Amino acid sequence: MLDRLTGLEVLSKVAGSGSLSGAARLLGMSPTMVTKHLAALEARLGTKLFHRTTRRLTITEAGRRYLDLA
Repeated sequence: MLDRLTGLEVLSKVAGSGSLSGAARLLGMSPTMVTKHLAALEARLGTKLFHRTTRRLTITEAGRRYLDLA
């Protein structure tokens, strides 16, 4: 199980930077680990936090609400 606080920090950094790789650089971890933390957080919450395409990453309304509450 991945650390929940780290997952929240990852969510915040991805939302702020607008990219998985940018968040990974800020956090000093690999993009793969950033993705794993987001996936674990999404699985715990039962919802998608970001819309991902090959060219864009945008936070969902659920992601925005969760980030505002945390």
